[in-house]
Amino acid sequence: MTLSMHQAAVPVFVRALGNLKHVLQKGAEHAKAKSVTDEVLLQTRLIPDMLPLVKQVQIACDMATRGTARLAGVEPKSFEDNETTLEQVYSRIDNAIEYIKTFEPEQIDGSEGRTIVLKMRTGEMTFEGQAYLLHFIVPNLFFHCTTAYDILRAAGAEIGKMDFIGGA
Repeated sequence: MTLSMHQAAVPVFVRALGNLKHVLQKGAEHAKAKSVTDEVLLQTRLIPDMLPLVKQVQIACDMATRGTARLAGVEPKSFEDNETTLEQVYSRIDNAIEYIKTFEPEQIDGSEGRTIVLKMRTGEMTFEGQAYLLHFIVPNLFFHCTTAYDILRAAGAEIGKMDFIGGA
């Protein structure tokens, strides 16, 4: 059986974001027990020159939503980066998951060779669809999910590997 681009993208993104929400919820429980406000938790960083927790979540959501849209050959939906509470962060994740699930296999399958051009601060990056998925979106998505996990773990949240990867 062949693995399609849709199968390699959509379920992976949905699961990663769902697991991200789960670790955030466990982190929030810990923060609440320690009287840490949403604002403080969302602005927590591993080290001063890294982005805070809220930005890690925003980027993870953007990687998944924009990546899915680009693979489908459509203009990505824009999400504002204005979350200041955990409820707003959960809503962003939920909205990202809902958006990703709107893409049908027919929109993404066959995108392996689609040219995707990203305009970055440092210039343009050009990919073919399969390389974009496997070498850009997936590593970036998991980098930001992992960093969010690490921030929560360093803050004392009782989370572990199974929280991050989720159930089978």
